[in-house]
Amino acid sequence: MKPTHIEHIGIAVKNLSESIKYYESVLGLTCYAVEEVTDQKVKTAFFMVGQTKIELLESTDPEGPIGKFIEKKGEGIHHIAFAVENLESVLEETALKGVQLIDKQPRKGAEGMHIAFLHPKSTFGVLTEFCEDKSKQ
Repeated sequence: MKPTHIEHIGIAVKNLSESIKYYESVLGLTCYAVEEVTDQKVKTAFFMVGQTKIELLESTDPEGPIGKFIEKKGEGIHHIAFAVENLESVLEETALKGVQLIDKQPRKGAEGMHIAFLHPKSTFGVLTEFCEDKSKQ
C-alpha cells in the first residue's frame, strides 16, 4: 500500500460560517462545497489548496466525534487523510502490520468518498484517515 496523495486535512471548528469567512477573506480561498454527513454528526466545508483539500468540520451534535474533540482539545487540526486505492485491502494490510483500526470496513464519507480511520494510539498521535474515491473507478 502506498498513498497516492494527501486527500485532505480535517480541521475541527466551532462555527462553520465564521471559519469559512476567514478562509475566504483572509486566505483568499473559495469554499466549493458544504455538506452534512448525518451519520458522523458533522457539517463540512471544503477548500482546494493546490492539489490538497482543507475540510472544515463543525459538529451537529455535542456528543458526536467532532463535538467531543472540540470539548477535549479545542478547535484545530483533527486528522490527515490519505488517498488510497483498494481501501478494503489497505485496511487488511494495515491491521496485519499491527495498527489499530477504528473502522474495520470502509464507510461513506463526505463527497461520496469511502473512508476508514486508524486509531491515533497506533499512529503516533495523529488521527489518520484513508479515502478512496469510488466515483473515479
